[in-house]
Amino acid sequence: MKVGIIGSGDVAQALGKGFTAKGHQVLLGTSSPAKLADWKAANSGAQVGSFADAAAFGELVVLAVKGHAAVAAVKAAGAQALAGKVVIDACNPIADAPPVNGVLQFFTGPNESLLETLQAEFAAVRFVKAFNSVGSGFMVDPQFEGGAPTMFIAGNDAAAKATVSQLLGSVGWDSADMGAATAARAIEPQCMLWCIPGLLRNEWAHAFKLVKPVAAK
Repeated sequence: MKVGIIGSGDVAQALGKGFTAKGHQVLLGTSSPAKLADWKAANSGAQVGSFADAAAFGELVVLAVKGHAAVAAVKAAGAQALAGKVVIDACNPIADAPPVNGVLQFFTGPNESLLETLQAEFAAVRFVKAFNSVGSGFMVDPQFEGGAPTMFIAGNDAAAKATVSQLLGSVGWDSADMGAATAARAIEPQCMLWCIPGLLRNEWAHAFKLVKPVAAK
């Protein structure tokens, strides 16, 4: 499919590279095209353009910017161009403040989430939370001893979540649907948990997995 990615950081570049390798057509939207010159040269067939270009290009779109820039990025991309489309929200609401004992600080409270803010602001966009709780190096074809890790997702549109689950499966993930956008209040803080070993001990090679009991015979 055609995948538009709004953003040009590590997450955007990793997903763009991975999706291109899987045969998807990819366009990375950025405000600094020169920043992606080396990435474009290394990923034959991928395109680079503006946020608006990515929104118009994508049958599915990924929002991969810093959390505090997420709303502005969607506005720059064009809410009308994104209306009705599935948009994966890979952002985290990380505050501009240092971690406390290895725990990131968020600018959201415990009873709110960035996903809910985006969905309320842009009601016609079909947002799904995903790709926010693992490092960019493990987002496509993650290899762990315990098998495929679990990507917890949330959103208000069941069909949109089914599309994202299918995409996740194609890049090596199990997915677990946690329900409506409200569930992002629990999913976004997984970023905090994932980062603690890295911030405290420089350990970044891990992921989460939902395990279930063995079925009775």
